[in-house]
Amino acid sequence: MKALNQKGRSPIVIYMAQTDWNEALTKPSSMISIAALLLGLWVIILSIVNLVEGAYSPGYKVTWLSFLGITEGANFAANDTGLVIDDAVFAIFGIILIGAGDYGMKKANTLVDGSNESSEGAISWILGLRNSYFMNNLIRGEGAKQTMSSWLVVIGVIFYIVWSIQNSTWVDPGVYSVMISLVAFGFALNISSKAEE
Repeated sequence: MKALNQKGRSPIVIYMAQTDWNEALTKPSSMISIAALLLGLWVIILSIVNLVEGAYSPGYKVTWLSFLGITEGANFAANDTGLVIDDAVFAIFGIILIGAGDYGMKKANTLVDGSNESSEGAISWILGLRNSYFMNNLIRGEGAKQTMSSWLVVIGVIFYIVWSIQNSTWVDPGVYSVMISLVAFGFALNISSKAEE
């Protein structure tokens, strides 16, 4: 099926497959699936830290629904309150993100190799991380941008983990800002280097 470009004024013909936004929006993406998987793992780690010692500070746990602005109330509570509904909702959210990431990775890889059966989900991705493009760039990148992009992501994640352990708080907006800046700049450099190829 054919359609004319720009309200039928242009003689250039565009095929409907090129303008099918529904297909573009519903097609699984490996990158988004990996982001969902990593975000889900981070949420699960924060949930465990919150239950064990308190993610706000030692002895104080984050009430996630208030912290995220979903409900009214204090952003933290004494850790002796045990398991609260916020902990369960946040952990379930993390599990859903991990499941969605795994499902998306399997669907995206199935579309790539053309088979109906694929085992290239989250477990395969984690096991193959050692030989991945990202890890290879840490050691011997093809250029300065690739190497720098991988190291910025690693430095951002290590900064967040070390700072959070050292200061016994996992929900500091300033630390998030530094970490997100480093990681986002690393991803941007990676995308920029791939666009030049």
